[in-house]
Amino acid sequence: MSTTNACAACGREADDLKKCAGCLEVKYCNRMCQQAHYSAHKAQCKKRQAELHDEALFKQPEMEDCPICFLPISVGVTLTSYHSCCGKTICSGCCFAVRKESAMEGKPQTCAFCRTPYPDTDREVLQRANDRIEKQDDADACNALGWDYHNGACGLRQDREKAFALWLKASENGSPEAHNNVATAYFEGKAVPQDETKAFLYMERAAMAGNALSRHNLAAIELNQRQNLDRAIRHLMIAVRSGFEEALSTVKRLFMRGKVSKGVYETALRAYMEAGDMLKSEQRDEAAAAGMTKEVQA
Repeated sequence: MSTTNACAACGREADDLKKCAGCLEVKYCNRMCQQAHYSAHKAQCKKRQAELHDEALFKQPEMEDCPICFLPISVGVTLTSYHSCCGKTICSGCCFAVRKESAMEGKPQTCAFCRTPYPDTDREVLQRANDRIEKQDDADACNALGWDYHNGACGLRQDREKAFALWLKASENGSPEAHNNVATAYFEGKAVPQDETKAFLYMERAAMAGNALSRHNLAAIELNQRQNLDRAIRHLMIAVRSGFEEALSTVKRLFMRGKVSKGVYETALRAYMEAGDMLKSEQRDEAAAAGMTKEVQA
């Protein structure tokens, strides 16, 4: 029998041993064996946990596609519009094309995906969002409603604590933008007591979920607070490959100050251009030229 199936504490070999939940490497018969071996295993376990964390943190996130044009959407880069009628997040290019077509034909504005007419009243906007939250547990609808409370939009009284509660729920359901909103709330300490540890935790979650802004913020923390240039560059390169222009500008400033080599800057520049080609479309360019901004049709 393989020694990998031996209890790290007592040496008993069996197929029903339980892995350490921290390092996922050593195995134990039961909690008693695990506790007995804790002092010997503690340092190794923490080291491996840190390695596993970094493996996940510095993995390039996959981008989701617009459900209409199937071009990638980079969170924090691509202008999008969320529609609670169908729960779809649609790129600005597709939204703008449908709006342009409707305007030319004199038809009411509709969702670019399901063609449901836009809500006429604030009450209908809020009802749609609440329906998706209650029936679908929609993280994006929850995040959108959080913004309505944060901004006092759609006839709602501004309530940052309610906004935070909604963002926290959306974060628990996996919304990359909500992760970032929760991080910002903890960092600013307005809706909740300031907690930089929690802010950093949610910032990492947002980055791992593909939020390029959060990724860039992590790089700034590594540069300015922790003086860890290597980790900062790793974050910046991931953000650059997501098409985040500010990350490229940061790499350029570091190059101009002699902090990184010309090769690093050239690599970042090529990666940014490749991301731009991947995210670019004629319709998206037209929407940007027309001044279209990020929208939430909650």
